[in-house]
Amino acid sequence: MARTKEFDPDAALQSALELFWRRGYEATSMADLVEALGIGRASIYATFGNKHELYMKALDRYAQFQNPRLLAELSQPGPALPAVRAVVRRFGSESASEDARLNGCFITNTAAELGPHDEAAARCVERSWEHIETLLHSALVRAQAQGELPEDRDPLAIARMLLTLMQGLRVVGKASQDPARVRDATEQALILLD
Repeated sequence: MARTKEFDPDAALQSALELFWRRGYEATSMADLVEALGIGRASIYATFGNKHELYMKALDRYAQFQNPRLLAELSQPGPALPAVRAVVRRFGSESASEDARLNGCFITNTAAELGPHDEAAARCVERSWEHIETLLHSALVRAQAQGELPEDRDPLAIARMLLTLMQGLRVVGKASQDPARVRDATEQALILLD
């Protein structure tokens, strides 16, 4: 007869996500995970697999919770350009906050730490970025169709520039002691949407 789990796998995955997000992959040991999740090493392996598999599950969970918010923000009825501006400003504001400086964005952190040498992590990061780019592109196409964005602008190129800016804001926000650096860059980028 199989034993029932004596812990909540969902809560354990959330704890792993928070630990990996705060410390990164390399700096998080299995001993750290055992302590943070409050379960034994064997239970972690049986439920989530090895450390890398657990990290990837945590990364997927993070993306699942971030993406619906962005979709809701960029697919509201009415003018599309104000929604795009609001999303970019939100990324800038979050990136300049003390919380972001300490943790950053889990996707961006993964891109910097694991992306160059971990194919699975790089694919997950790319999926997240493609999703953001698609949402921005769709909103910008809508803005152009509604006359908010000039016809001579390329919505896909703008979406890619904004994605790159937003990820850069996350990196700079995490490392910089000067929040004005992120705020100024955000506002200058938004001028390109006029």
